[in-house]
This record gives sequence, structure tokens and C-alpha cells, in this order.
Amino acid sequence: MDEAFGRRVTRLGALADPVRRQLYRFVAEQPGAVSRDQAASGVEVPRHTAKFHLDRLVEEGLLVTEFKRLTGRTGPGAGRPAKLYRRSGREVVVSVPSRRYDLAGQVLADAVERNLAGTPMPDALQDAADGAARSVAEEWPAAREGLGATLAMLGYEPRESDAGIVLRNCPFGRLAAEHRDLVCGVNHAFVAALARRVGGDQMAAEPVAPGRGCCVVLRGAEAAGVS
Repeated sequence: MDEAFGRRVTRLGALADPVRRQLYRFVAEQPGAVSRDQAASGVEVPRHTAKFHLDRLVEEGLLVTEFKRLTGRTGPGAGRPAKLYRRSGREVVVSVPSRRYDLAGQVLADAVERNLAGTPMPDALQDAADGAARSVAEEWPAAREGLGATLAMLGYEPRESDAGIVLRNCPFGRLAAEHRDLVCGVNHAFVAALARRVGGDQMAAEPVAPGRGCCVVLRGAEAAGVS
């Protein structure tokens, strides 16, 4: 969790430099990829300055490059393709404490689509939460490290205690505060499904009274009454 958080902070920190920030905004606002000369002219800095900052933005994953001949000529004598820059499709979000409104939006949008297709909303929410858990279990590298690592990457801040695994942070923050029954229900379904898929039958998710942390605690299967 700390390493991933650090990478996100570093990426956003790359935009702290005012010249770099101007270059990023200039490139992002263009309809197509731009050359170093175009970027330098667009923010009125020397070409070598633009090159340095553009390449730093590429290193941080905020821009991507492509190569293309700007003259339109091909064949011998057409010259070397120019290095062009455009905004990356990578999304970088840093929040303290960690929030995952994207995950909540994914589950709720999936549930609405299922409901419109005829599935009753309670079942649609359960199925959508299970689908999101399956995606995390199958696609996230952290899932190979176990349930604790996966929960940490999702921002739950898991800690072992006598009660089991306590989740000290709610990744859905304001959304849960304003729509507690709905969001806590979906969260319980998601964590329970994730525990089954990543943790096997070792842990079971139980709802707890909302407090400063998450509304779910993970207990050993026997302690939770699960056979």
C-alpha cells in the first residue's frame, strides 16, 4: 500500500513545477500529439527546457510518446520521425485518507444496468458487488499476495486484532455518510465476496456498527459461525 501510494504521490508531485504543469496542460488541451517545438512555443520556454520537462512527465506516466513524420513525406530523404507527446490515459488520484469512489460508482452503475434488464435491485446490487470482487481477485496483482494486501491496496487499512481483521478506513467516505444503508450494504457484499475469492473459506465478513472505520470486520470462519 505504501509503495503504491508513494508512486501516485510522485506522479502528482511531478506537476508541482510550474513549467511542467504548463506543459502538461498545453499538451492535454491539444486535439492531437504535439512536438517539443510546439510545446516549447506554446508555453514560451526554450526547446531544451521543454524536452527535459516533457520527458519527466513521460517517466511519471502522465504523458505518452509516439513518432511521426510531420512533413507528410515518406521514403528516402523524408527525414527522421519526430517525437510527439500526448496525454496518457492513466488516471492518478491521491486522497488522504484513501477513497475509492470509482469502485462504488462501478458497482452502482453495474447494479442499475442489471436492474434495467429485469433483475430486482437487491439481487442486482449483490451480483454487481460480487462481479467487482471477481474483477479485483482476477486482475489485481495484490490479490496474489493475499486478502490483507488486497484490502490494503483498496484503502481499507486492515489491521489484525483479537476481533479479527479490523478495517480502519472506509474507502467510500462521504458517500457512505450520506447513503449509509445503501453503501454499507454494498460494501459488506463486496468485502464478503472478496474474502471468499481471495481468502478462501478462512475469513467471513460481518457487519458492525458504523464508526470511524469500515462497517465490516473480518473474522475467522469458525468464530463467525461459518462451517
